Amino acid sequence: MKYNFITIEGNIGAGKTSLATMLANEFEAKKIFEEFTNNKYLPHFFEDISKYAFPTELFFMAERYQQLNSALQGKDLFNQPTITDYLFTKSLIFAKANLADHEYQLYYKLFNIINPRLPKPDLVVYLYANIERLINNINQRGRSFEANITESYLEKIQEGYLTYFKQQPELTTLIVDVNNIDFVTKKEDYLKLKNLLTEDYNKGLNYISV
Repeated sequence: MKYNFITIEGNIGAGKTSLATMLANEFEAKKIFEEFTNNKYLPHFFEDISKYAFPTELFFMAERYQQLNSALQGKDLFNQPTITDYLFTKSLIFAKANLADHEYQLYYKLFNIINPRLPKPDLVVYLYANIERLINNINQRGRSFEANITESYLEKIQEGYLTYFKQQPELTTLIVDVNNIDFVTKKEDYLKLKNLLTEDYNKGLNYISV
C-alpha cells in the first residue's frame, strides 16, 4: 500500500464503512470510524431537518474533531497505516446542504477554527454509486432513522461531495464508480479496489471505473 493515511468516503449507503473495515483488517491499519450512534439528534433529523439540522451537524463536527485529533496524534500516524471512513470536511458538505444561511455562516466560522489543526489524508477514495443503488443499500441495512431519506436528499449530498472535490486541487482524490461491483460479497471485486491502493495518483481528481 503506497499511502499511510487513507480516507474512504461516499454518499449515504455507498459502502464506505464496509470497505474501510475490510481494508483496515487486511493491512492491519488503525481504524477511525464514524460513531453516528452517539448523536442523539440523528434519529429526529430526517423527520424535521429544519429543526434538527444545526444541533445534528454541530454534534457530528465536534465528535469527528475529537476523534481524529485524539487518534492522529504522535508518531502512530507515520508508523502505522491509518484508514478512516469519513473525511473531516464532510461536516462542511452536509452543513451546506442542510443548514439555513445564517446557521451555515456560524458553522463555517467554527469549522475554519478547528480544521487546520487536523492532518489531511494522503488519499481520499470516494465510492460513487447512483441514487438507485444507494436507496437499495439503505433499505437493505434497515436503519430506522434512515427510512425517510429521499432521493432528492441523496442527490444534494452527492452533488455537494463532487463539487467540493473539484475545488480541492491539493487533495489527492480517487473517485471510483462502484455501480457494477459488489466488493462485500465478491472477492474479485474487493481485490480490484484493494489494488487501487498500490498505484500512484496525481493530486486533484482521478476517476476510475472498476
